[in-house]
Amino acid sequence: MVALREMPRAGRLLLSTVSRLKPCSANFQRCASTEAAPAITDIEEDSGLAVPVITREDVKITDPRKRASRRNYELPHERYRYHPPKYDRGPLHPVQPLPSSDPVARNFSPGPFNLPRLKQTFHSTVASDIMTLMYLHTPPGTGDKPERIRYREWDDSSPYMQNRPKRGPRGSDVLYPLEKPISWRNIPEIKAVHLSMFTPLAKKNQDHLIVGRSVLRTITGVRPTVTKIKKSVAQWSIIKGERAGVKCTVRGDQAYEFMDKVIHLVFPKIKDWKGIRGTTGDSAGNISWGFEPQTMLYFPEVEANYSLYPSKMIPGCRITLETTAKSDRHARLLCKAIGIPFYGKLVD
Repeated sequence: MVALREMPRAGRLLLSTVSRLKPCSANFQRCASTEAAPAITDIEEDSGLAVPVITREDVKITDPRKRASRRNYELPHERYRYHPPKYDRGPLHPVQPLPSSDPVARNFSPGPFNLPRLKQTFHSTVASDIMTLMYLHTPPGTGDKPERIRYREWDDSSPYMQNRPKRGPRGSDVLYPLEKPISWRNIPEIKAVHLSMFTPLAKKNQDHLIVGRSVLRTITGVRPTVTKIKKSVAQWSIIKGERAGVKCTVRGDQAYEFMDKVIHLVFPKIKDWKGIRGTTGDSAGNISWGFEPQTMLYFPEVEANYSLYPSKMIPGCRITLETTAKSDRHARLLCKAIGIPFYGKLVD
């Protein structure tokens, strides 16, 4: 003890620490890899191909009436269950309709079951290309352009002109939508495709109407509706109320599939086809063109069953491509990006 007292303080602390250490047990593991890891119970060792095949006889089907009779409690009555409202009465109404993705909703539609090739190409390639082509650099601090006043004001030449609402533009009272710069919020897309056929010979022979309706339903997959004449014209020998055409509208993924078929299968087969006339458009982002009766035979559904349709009874077709663009210039940009050419003078 005297010797320990004579040792420096640091040495005494070291010896006292060592003396408190206990010997290690025999099952001490230095690290996790000392022993083999236990078997993982979640992994199945047997192959899934060795599972026996379950037949219809092995499945026990319970009669719903017997299952209801064995139930100790009754389900709530139909009037106590939730029913989606029949009408949407606004965002402030206490009962709101369910989203269309809910199977209980009235406007529920299952799907989508496929991804059209043209739609996939649009979202992966065309959308980014349109944003690049229409990019317009604005230096920081640049003020907004003054909004163009499209309504005309009244002069003060008469007291009756005071406090009157402004007039529309000259030549037309219709105000077309303003063209806004393209950004990631308003990239033009395909909204719908409208098709219509006019069959004036259906007055004498209703088979023309039947053939046009069958052709339109074959190439679109949508049930067309019959159109009637709205006004009588003696020079054209048409009477109000007569059935003289068919029309239909294709929306959603079917519109992309239809346009993909027209661009890659119908347009290349037209002889000496220059494209769509550059003056087409309604100044609201909709592009229209027409197909002659002999061009309707180039659709693959009609070409495969050519003998089913009388060639002399197939009418021409008028097609209108409805887009989300607000001007003809942006609509033509979308059409060129997906493969529709234009020729002649371009009118915005």
